[in-house]
Amino acid sequence: MKYISTRGDRTLRGFSDILLEGLAPDGGLYLPTHYPQVDAAQLSRWRGLAYAELAFEILSLFIDDIPPADLKRLCDATYTEAVFGTREITPLKPLEDGLVLEALSNGPTLAFKDMAMQLLGNLFEYELARRGEQLNILGATSGDTGSAAEYAMRGKQGVRVFMLSPHGRMSPFQQAQMFSLQDANIHNIAIQGVFDDCQDIVKAVSNDLDFKRRYRIGTVNSINWARLLAQVVYYFAGYFQATKSNEELVSFAVPSGNFGNICAGHVARCMGLPIRRLVLATNENDVLDEFFRTGHYRVRGTAETWETSSPSMDISKASNFERFVFDLVQRDGARTQALFGEAIALRGGFSVSPDEQARIASFGFVSGKSTHADRLATIRATWQASGVLIDTHTADGLKVAREHREPGVPMLVLETALPAKFAATIEEALGFAPEVPEALRGIESLPRRCEVMKADVGAVKRHIERHCTA
Repeated sequence: MKYISTRGDRTLRGFSDILLEGLAPDGGLYLPTHYPQVDAAQLSRWRGLAYAELAFEILSLFIDDIPPADLKRLCDATYTEAVFGTREITPLKPLEDGLVLEALSNGPTLAFKDMAMQLLGNLFEYELARRGEQLNILGATSGDTGSAAEYAMRGKQGVRVFMLSPHGRMSPFQQAQMFSLQDANIHNIAIQGVFDDCQDIVKAVSNDLDFKRRYRIGTVNSINWARLLAQVVYYFAGYFQATKSNEELVSFAVPSGNFGNICAGHVARCMGLPIRRLVLATNENDVLDEFFRTGHYRVRGTAETWETSSPSMDISKASNFERFVFDLVQRDGARTQALFGEAIALRGGFSVSPDEQARIASFGFVSGKSTHADRLATIRATWQASGVLIDTHTADGLKVAREHREPGVPMLVLETALPAKFAATIEEALGFAPEVPEALRGIESLPRRCEVMKADVGAVKRHIERHCTA
């Protein structure tokens, strides 16, 4: 299996190379040359496998430059009951007939990002040791990616993490998870701006090829294919738990900001997993909902990026969206470059052609949005009806899921975090604060390490230089 860039660079690269590289040299994102096809016989063989075994089977289709025994060992070490709290790893929680949550937030940082980031940390450490190299990870977070990355990378040999976050825009719990870490290889930088400013800096640094190579810059955001690949696994795991035969269809509802989580579902569907619909849910920052309704993608600036009660989705430039558009335009790299490399820079967005817009339906996507009032109502109604407490982002997904349910098709809503991370909104909805897991109680009172900076690429580069030469 080889990988190419979405923007036209056809150089074939192996998995281990793109694992450490992040963005392609032409500024595009990596995708496999083709999606492996999974037939009914293969689905039958996988049904009933433990999660780590399923992960190994799926990853093996995309990774041929890590010995199978090593890859299996990495999967077995990652997906354990000790790390994720349950033998199933991603158990289903029934809410009502035909509507269930897939629990993805039982990892160490209480968010679905742990599902991929724990594997990514082990893959990084393995590959760097194999090469005798070091890596400086530069990432951006709107809330959950940062803590998941830092908990996965803390203490890892050969790895430093420089994580950018929007200053004052995450929940107090999310900030505490990141900034309280005292590990020497973890560096938190709070950028005076919004998540998109952080993400723009990561891309600008990654596109400076000389700097990137000199300081061995890699990424952990979902622009890194390895992270997205790991997320494909839980679509298969959810499908097997929700069905009894491979003839059944299911739909998935996914809260989405940067398009990484639902893009993994797109890959699973393209592989042949029987997915009826991929239901994309946004909050008030509805760039993606607007696209799937109209075919027009219009990025917003800082002033138009709203601060909401589902802050991990306060994103107006969905960088991972480029992978889907590459498939939508039939893998035309020049067309993708014209849209993402030129039209956005010149006009702040683009519209796909009528033929391309018509093609969206063939990929199973539908969408909707949720507001703060919707969030409160969904949290309250779910608690009263089923006794299940959900976080704000999952509430967005559940609200939109209900709008797109179809008779006879189970709807799986991907849980994105535990309610403890967003206590203020839970208390507003229900009148009581959510319980905090024992291991994280008191985290908000711990000492913090974080440097506040303006949204300046040069300042971030100098910070990296200073810590890499110290």
